[in-house]
Amino acid sequence: MATVLMCRRFPRLSRVTAFSTTAKRKAERGSSKSRKEKRDKPGAANTGTESGATIQLLKPQDYRVLYNPAAYAKGRAGSQQHVDRDSSQALGDMFTGPGTTQPLQTVPPASSQALPPVRNALPKPKSNMLLEQTILATLYKEEAEKEKWEVHDSKEDPRTFQKGRPEYRSLSCDSAEPAQTLPAEEGDSILQSVAGCEGSPGILTDYFRKLSRLPAERRAALLPDPRFGALCHRAVAAIRLFSTPDLIHILKACVPLAVPASHPLLDACEAEFCRRAWDMGLEQLLLVADCWRCLERSVPSYLGILFSYANLHWKDLTLPQFVQLLYIIGEGRRSPADLAQKVESTILKHLDAFTLEELGAICLGLFKSLSGVSAHVMRRIADRVSLQMEDMSTYALVNVLKMLRYTRMDHVPLMRELGKVIPARIPTTNIQGIMHIALTYSSLHFFDEDVLAAVATSLPSKVSYCRSKDAAKFLWSFGCLDYEPPNEEEFYSSLIKQLHTKLHEFRRFPEHLLTALLGLAFVKRFPEELIDFALREEFVQKTRGSKYELNKDLFTLGKSVEIECPTYRGSRLPPQLCQEFTEMVSSFAEQEIYVRPEIVEATSLLESMLGGPEYVKNHMILPHTRSSDLEVRLATDGHPIPFNFKDPVAAKKLKDMGVDLTDDLISQLIKGTAHSQSPVEVGNEAGIPGQEQGAAAGTPCLGGALTAGAKSQAEPEAGRWQPREVRLALQVSNRNHFCYGSKRLLGLHCLKRRQLRLLGYVVVEIPFWEWFPLLKRTRSEKLSYLHYKVFCPALLTRA
Repeated sequence: MATVLMCRRFPRLSRVTAFSTTAKRKAERGSSKSRKEKRDKPGAANTGTESGATIQLLKPQDYRVLYNPAAYAKGRAGSQQHVDRDSSQALGDMFTGPGTTQPLQTVPPASSQALPPVRNALPKPKSNMLLEQTILATLYKEEAEKEKWEVHDSKEDPRTFQKGRPEYRSLSCDSAEPAQTLPAEEGDSILQSVAGCEGSPGILTDYFRKLSRLPAERRAALLPDPRFGALCHRAVAAIRLFSTPDLIHILKACVPLAVPASHPLLDACEAEFCRRAWDMGLEQLLLVADCWRCLERSVPSYLGILFSYANLHWKDLTLPQFVQLLYIIGEGRRSPADLAQKVESTILKHLDAFTLEELGAICLGLFKSLSGVSAHVMRRIADRVSLQMEDMSTYALVNVLKMLRYTRMDHVPLMRELGKVIPARIPTTNIQGIMHIALTYSSLHFFDEDVLAAVATSLPSKVSYCRSKDAAKFLWSFGCLDYEPPNEEEFYSSLIKQLHTKLHEFRRFPEHLLTALLGLAFVKRFPEELIDFALREEFVQKTRGSKYELNKDLFTLGKSVEIECPTYRGSRLPPQLCQEFTEMVSSFAEQEIYVRPEIVEATSLLESMLGGPEYVKNHMILPHTRSSDLEVRLATDGHPIPFNFKDPVAAKKLKDMGVDLTDDLISQLIKGTAHSQSPVEVGNEAGIPGQEQGAAAGTPCLGGALTAGAKSQAEPEAGRWQPREVRLALQVSNRNHFCYGSKRLLGLHCLKRRQLRLLGYVVVEIPFWEWFPLLKRTRSEKLSYLHYKVFCPALLTRA
């Protein structure tokens, strides 16, 4: 016997030591609890430093770890496969080392073009090519089988709700092993007698029922047997002679026999059941629909008849029939619009009578079929679940969370109870369930550190079961909530490695890669190889052909890399594409963002306070972050600098103005003026010396509007950064920028502020919990608040 000795080679890991060690970083950051408190303070600076030994990540600015892994495959039909030297290291990594229990990580066999590393790619000797491709093909086949098992045979049974009532036995197909199996010899006897029998419907039905009770290994050998084919042919020929109960028995027998969904016998059965459907009872129709689900056969015509029948006989539906119907609706991924109102009323009618597992099945059916449900109905469901959550299975609970996320329901009692119940269950929950838990928290912007920490702790050991979209949504969830867990390096390294393993899937699902990379960018992590892949022209074209709107995500990623990774040398978005995306985002902002009342009010007051529209600009400094900024520029002595010359009036240089401080003018400033004022009158209103305006408002200041009689600054060249100039980026935020019920910024808005600071801006927060209440107060109070925000002594000193 030949022996193959396989040697595992570890990939090259680039590590650098930053200015602080990992231990020092943790000491500076303190506990995660204290970090949460620090982030809850609006405008608090992020004083944490980056890890000193992060595996394979490009860190921005002062911290960079080169990522130079092996080539990862991506397929292109018709082209020749290339494998470089580094792919031998990737191949070695697919085999677990001594004492480890990690499942194999694989690379697809069908790859015909390898993704080259950024540098140091060398050709691989051809002598090993065939062996390597054979091994890759074997491993990929094993992984495909493993993924199928993970998806379809997860630990939780989606049909658990059917065990709660005996009525479901007549509505569902039992796919479990038969209680009493027949000897294998009896199967041979049946097949031998097929040729000589007359083929009466009763005898054929009996044959199918008996064959379905054979041992599993014998049933598996039936399909290729010509005698079984002959039996199926006889059944097709006599299909209209079977009674409806006999035809249902044949269909049920096909489930344990594992008849393929495309088999001619099933074609004949579907056509016959569609013909007979209106003569069948609802119980029979639901049973047949369940058989189709077990056989994994798509039957849209049959389901359409079933839904129409149910609509006509809705008053006759029993509780189990209603739940089974919603289950079938979900599995068919089709939502009958004419049933929506009836479904809601029936849910409310039986709400207290449903078991908790039935509630989970109802939510899953609604979620899978994308059926909308009113906020009132969803809140009633959530009310009941929050009171009995401990008695609910994890699978049913996750299904409720899916619908909660779909309806954007902010049910605080349920989320708080979930925070108590779910952390202990996460270690025994399958990977898709954990993903949906994390995604629910991020989608609802609900931050619970205990839940997220439990997810992060459990994930690395299960990461090999992640599909591409699972890994992407984990990264998005943590990035969206701007949370880095205690085991952050292990957590992120394992997910990034899984992204490389699943690289071939991103050719079909480009949205998942962008989702993952944005989640990483939110927490300042930029894997160079993956970014290079995502910004290549070929991948960009795939995103533009996707059914999802991915332009904004691509724009955010590309521009973030430009700002935060100055040493990055990989692919970039073409300038013309960036210009197209900028115009698209700007058009949206003009219609939806700039016109928001809280932003319009702040802009108007700042113009009045500073001396006119030349001193403030309502725009997006960073269009890729898709939110507005109020930009103000100050000299280092605190005086405002005009820069916004976008219209003919504002383009004129300000004239010398001499203003007498009269009681009339002060009264006008406090009470407000009409919108029909001329630009000169607006300038006069704001021409109060900074000291006196600050004193009148009762707030400290270093400067203010132009001093009476002073000359304005010379008109600066647009876009130029003037010497000794302070640029302020005022952030008029709203609740959607923060985690639910807290002052913790979401990941996108943390990214925006971080990038503004990198570009030299001073970020000034005007948070909603301060500004929104002021909108109902007097003009003088609002001016006083904005004056302090713009001319805060600490702000100018720091700048």
